[in-house]
Amino acid sequence: MPSSPITVGLVFGGRSGEHDVSIRSAATVVRGLRKGNNRDRYTVQPIYIDRDGRWWGTDLSEATLASETAPELAPPLHPSGFQGFPEGCDAVDLWYPVLHGPNGEDGTIQGLFQLTGKPFVGAGVLGSAVSMDKQAMKSAFSSAGLSQVPYVALHASELEDANSRSALLDRIERELNYPCFVKPANLGSSVGISKVRSRHELEAGLKQAAALDPRLVVEQGVNAREVECAVLGGRMLEASVIGEVRFDADWYDYETKYTAGRSTTLIPAPIPDEVADRIRAQALQACSAVGVNGMGRVDFFYDDVNDQLWINEINTLPGFTAQSMFPMLWEVSGVTLEQLVHKLIQTAGE
Repeated sequence: MPSSPITVGLVFGGRSGEHDVSIRSAATVVRGLRKGNNRDRYTVQPIYIDRDGRWWGTDLSEATLASETAPELAPPLHPSGFQGFPEGCDAVDLWYPVLHGPNGEDGTIQGLFQLTGKPFVGAGVLGSAVSMDKQAMKSAFSSAGLSQVPYVALHASELEDANSRSALLDRIERELNYPCFVKPANLGSSVGISKVRSRHELEAGLKQAAALDPRLVVEQGVNAREVECAVLGGRMLEASVIGEVRFDADWYDYETKYTAGRSTTLIPAPIPDEVADRIRAQALQACSAVGVNGMGRVDFFYDDVNDQLWINEINTLPGFTAQSMFPMLWEVSGVTLEQLVHKLIQTAGE
């Protein structure tokens, strides 16, 4: 490490339904970067992106991190979105995105960082984009020979007239059984997802998802446990212990995921060692299939009655909140928060 601290440009917030979660995640990351030996290694330059896409400098960004709440801001008078980096960003040596969902983990901001010529934490443009789009991700998993639950990929244009909509509903009902899950292809944290049990609910769920994303996926519901594995590294990824999520709800929706007391994590998951090894191996295989490095959380469904394992998805910028599995998995694996953020920064540019 150089004698002078590395300036880390920590970018958080964003134009996403997961804006509030991003703020809470960033507050945790900052605590890790300003703790122990990291205080001498790094200088944190926080950069807050508001819901309109405006980028803010140090004062507002620090206040937002301290409160862990999005500030009340006047509507933009001029076009929103990226208008250039805030003052002081010339000093940034390395970018650390803590952004969830669209415009944060879909390859867009990774492309911007790449254009600056400075390294950044997490997956690159390809791995981010493919992992964010459920249709592309599932195609990559299929090519890699990874087992998935049955699904139907479709486009919102198939819902536009009564005849094509009816044909689509017929096709889904022919290929899948109820209950099933309707998902926008490019949103995270269960945003826009609905569990449907009838043709009427299926049509309503498709319309809801289509309002958020023209690319859609319908997946077969399965009776299975939800298990997760964290990965970390540059050219060589390593896998954590396995965790299990159990929840007080019909399914693991956004509210359940981010409301204290609604879900329980078991780390390590109470599964046989052989199953845990399979999950770790498939997590690394999945990351290779979609081009993910840096970090990721790989989610699986496990049917312990039939010993069936299905891969669900990769999250390339997993949450860092008090309820987030990624840092908890690594803590049980022997990596503290301070060590984890340091390791993540070390992977940047590899």
